[in-house]
Amino acid sequence: MIKPTNKILINGHEHVAYEQDYVFTTAEMEARSAEYYQWSDKRRSIRMISDKPVPKSVIEHIIMTAGTAPSGAHKQPWTFCAVSNPELKSKIKVAAEAEEKTSYESRMSERWKEDLAPMATDMHKPFLETAPWLIIAFKKVYDLDAEGNKHNNYYVNESVGIACGMLISAIHHAGLVTLTHTPSPMNFIGELLERPKNERAYILFPVGFAAEEVYVPHIERKLLSEVSEFYE
Repeated sequence: MIKPTNKILINGHEHVAYEQDYVFTTAEMEARSAEYYQWSDKRRSIRMISDKPVPKSVIEHIIMTAGTAPSGAHKQPWTFCAVSNPELKSKIKVAAEAEEKTSYESRMSERWKEDLAPMATDMHKPFLETAPWLIIAFKKVYDLDAEGNKHNNYYVNESVGIACGMLISAIHHAGLVTLTHTPSPMNFIGELLERPKNERAYILFPVGFAAEEVYVPHIERKLLSEVSEFYE
């Protein structure tokens, strides 16, 4: 909780008092962290997405949640473009599938395609049209002021990556599904959306409700012991 009436100057810059308005007991922390894990563990990357409408207000809150992510020097080097226009989604699908076709036929190694086989994915991306929303995260490699002057951003990939992780969590928290789609190269998205020259498409997220009948790969997540080391 911020108390804007209580201010001080640090290095000549205004700082406002922060006060945590929640304090959990150890039991509450254990319960909340376990519940959040159990909910997060239900998340899956879904390619079968319904065309059922999702209110714009939900997408706005999801993007605002992503925008709370930390970033290098608080530059917030991201733009999240939300697309619901059917004609524009169709153009994105056509262009993305063209890039995917080239990737599957000439760019991807046989080992890569073997690793993808359990995912049952291919060059066809119908979810780009059926999903009611596409959220495209753009990274700002630098900022531009009103006069067109360049200003540095810092730790751009790390910052945008964190924001995208929070976006995924917010989508799941809202009861919706998504997947990370990264056709390479992704220049066509910036061109279709007429984004400024300082922005680069980073990840595309189709967002909506899961279709009525959905099948996902029968895979397992790594155990805690496989992804962590504790030094006590």
